[in-house]
Amino acid sequence: MDETYIKVKGEWVYLYRAVDKEADTVDFLLTKKRDKKAALRFFRKAIRLNGMSEKVTIDKSGSNTAALEQLNKEQEKAGQSKIEIRQIKYLNNLVEQDHRGVKRRTRPMLGFQSFKTARRALKGVELCHSIRKGQYNKTQSANDWAYFYSLAV
Repeated sequence: MDETYIKVKGEWVYLYRAVDKEADTVDFLLTKKRDKKAALRFFRKAIRLNGMSEKVTIDKSGSNTAALEQLNKEQEKAGQSKIEIRQIKYLNNLVEQDHRGVKRRTRPMLGFQSFKTARRALKGVELCHSIRKGQYNKTQSANDWAYFYSLAV
């Protein structure tokens, strides 16, 4: 898991992204702040949509660490297994390199005019990036494909 910056209305906002060990995109979230609350929201969303992970590799960000520690406390109270937090410098390169696909599409735009536009455009960019990586197949739900075709119109 890592975050990168995207420019919206001349200000930098944060794009949280997570990939698995096969470099498939797990989830992403665009947020205005980079704090514990935003990181916790991202982790909960990723867990809700993709299930609990055994290990999470993050950078040295204090907000990410604090959010994972809070999740681990909640898991411990519920009697479930905790998430192993890894902060090893070179293990995070997989997600750092995956940012390039998003940055390649958004950098020429020189930023977005509104947060709403940025969120919608990034959904399309992430969807195209996932298709290119082979994450989507013909058995994928019709809603995803309908959304994709609505972007092209």
